[in-house]
Amino acid sequence: MTTVGIDDTDSRTRGMCTTYVAHRIATSLEVRGHDVARVLLVRLNPAVEHKTRGNAALALHTDAPVDDAFAVARDAIADAAEVGDDRTNPGLVVAPGDPAAVPDAVTDFARNAVRAHHAIDDALARCEEAGYRSEGWKNGRGRIGALAAVGAWRAFDGWTYERIAYREPSRWGRERDVEHDSVFAAADAAYPTVWDTVDRAAGETVCVPHTPGPILYGIRGDDPAACRDVAARIEGESIAAARTFVTNQGTDAHLRDADALDALRDGRAYRVDGTVTRAPETERGGHVFFAVEDETGRARCAAFEPTKRFRDRVRDLRVGDEVTLCGEVSDGTLKLEKFALRERVTTARTTPTCPDCGRTMESAGATQGYRCRDCGTSAPGKVAVPIERDLDPGWYEVPPRARRHIARPLVRGSWDAPTRPER
Repeated sequence: MTTVGIDDTDSRTRGMCTTYVAHRIATSLEVRGHDVARVLLVRLNPAVEHKTRGNAALALHTDAPVDDAFAVARDAIADAAEVGDDRTNPGLVVAPGDPAAVPDAVTDFARNAVRAHHAIDDALARCEEAGYRSEGWKNGRGRIGALAAVGAWRAFDGWTYERIAYREPSRWGRERDVEHDSVFAAADAAYPTVWDTVDRAAGETVCVPHTPGPILYGIRGDDPAACRDVAARIEGESIAAARTFVTNQGTDAHLRDADALDALRDGRAYRVDGTVTRAPETERGGHVFFAVEDETGRARCAAFEPTKRFRDRVRDLRVGDEVTLCGEVSDGTLKLEKFALRERVTTARTTPTCPDCGRTMESAGATQGYRCRDCGTSAPGKVAVPIERDLDPGWYEVPPRARRHIARPLVRGSWDAPTRPER
């Protein structure tokens, strides 16, 4: 078995897609009589500065000899990669042997590529140690993702699937023709096995990209046959080709558990507990900010405007609520992807009322409690009163339109508290 890893062939402005380059490599190998057991779509750390768009690396598992696989992949990258973009720096790594038996150093490299950061020298050193062939275009940064894709099959489990349909090349760059109602009907028929196809509340077809490039739509789910079935139900422009990818999308593979708030670092994503100590406030631009603390420190948290209705759930948090937060840390701010309300505040401290006349008492002075000036009644301090809460304990998430590729939707199950999935 041979593993071909590629990365960084696309462009934010010029189009192209690394999945399409991988599809072309797989097709070329198949035409030459080689078997391609699977094609992996591996989402790497979404907080990496140098990513092009979705930070996806690809790996093909094939029976082709290393030299043949390397030659085919190199030609496909040289022909299709958008190297005219300053940010696009393709990389290729080809590894012999069982992809489930790569060296420990390559497995660790793959995990860290999803949860941390690497330098190009790290990738080159590990390729040399393992005896892998590699090539880079321009500064060759894509060899980081390419090596991570090589190690991913051993590094991760719990894989999901995406069925990607590709447009006729003559239509690239033009508005996509996808029949809106057919997408919603197909999504309804397969939910929850197939997820994040649409955003029902917003009326958006999430599976249809808006960027230039070859993809018409991508259908994600837990079962490859169900993904293919949904794709087959969608009506629209003609399809040039389609392929099913095995992927870490929808798995939360990017999240690391943090024992305390003082462990949070920029450029990484975490799952961490805390207590709300500053009430949510909506600031300019519609972004919602609040703060949490634990015994080690404090963290600023945000639900940004693109998360839309999720911000209403965040606004319902109160000082004293105990929460679990999931998201990426950037510039010292934890950008929420989902949260769990663990223990909620059910009472509030308020100025007492006079038991005789029902009026609100006034302060009697520092440390002297409260007094009703009309009736003469007094109270030693503020009193606890029950409050109504719209937010129940459990997990809440951003809507599909705002979800990261790698973030696990609540509908996929196996959570430690009740969930309220967004559809």
